[in-house]
Amino acid sequence: MTWVLLAILAAAFQTLRFLLQKVLAMGALTAAGSTYARFLYSAPFVSGLALAYLVFRGDGFPGLSARFWLFALLGGFFQILGTWAVVALFARRAFAVGITFKKTEVIQAALVGFVLLGDRVSLAGFAAIVLGLIGVLVLSARPGTRGAGSLLNKGAGLGLLSGAVFALSAVAYRGAVLEIASQDALLRALVTLAVVTLSQTLAVTLWLRLREPGEISRVLRVWPQAVWLGLAGMAGSLCWFAAFSLQNAAYVFAVGQIEVIFSLAVSILVFGERLARRELLGITLLTASILALVLVA
Repeated sequence: MTWVLLAILAAAFQTLRFLLQKVLAMGALTAAGSTYARFLYSAPFVSGLALAYLVFRGDGFPGLSARFWLFALLGGFFQILGTWAVVALFARRAFAVGITFKKTEVIQAALVGFVLLGDRVSLAGFAAIVLGLIGVLVLSARPGTRGAGSLLNKGAGLGLLSGAVFALSAVAYRGAVLEIASQDALLRALVTLAVVTLSQTLAVTLWLRLREPGEISRVLRVWPQAVWLGLAGMAGSLCWFAAFSLQNAAYVFAVGQIEVIFSLAVSILVFGERLARRELLGITLLTASILALVLVA
């Protein structure tokens, strides 16, 4: 199944992107600057690739409806917010824990669907959600602290925020991709990704000019490292978008949970990080919850 392979590739590229963003955020750039680098250095590649593919196919640029623009711009906004939250989270928690917090997107999507759309959750599905909540609480407790107050920290909030907005972003992107009248999944993914990335680059440029004017120059100075961030971001997003055009976003996310395993490998092999038993337990519980939720949904 093509969408399964695309989801696995997307998870691998996304792990690489977050790895590169963590390195940049820990050194030369702020969280906002690292987020900006991801969009700025993706934009030329994805725009060129989209134009080249359109020329290769001999097609004109497809018509884009108002609904497409609404979905694309909303998805882009939520992705910017989610990317910033994940990068900021890296400064507070280990790499694998940060990625696992982000993976609450599947659980949050189920809860939001019930509240806003009246989607029913089975008893088994509710049990999976409770299991995930326990995993999140275990992960969010700071080492060496006890009591309920230890669960209320900024790292936990950033992780939950990233999961929520990435879930919203994925649904919006799927809506945008499906608005393009074409049977070619790659064309729909490329056009949507090009529009989204260019709009994100413009938006974050304006933000940095107003709030962190010196950060733009720092992003330009680290281009030898940041260009790889852009390439990894483009490849991952293209795989996500293509998968969203072929399958429901919830199922795509389910396969993408393999990213948790990828991030664990990165933590140990690249950063030399050691995960506490409590963190391993939390990761195990949350991963089991996500997989169970998808199986019973």
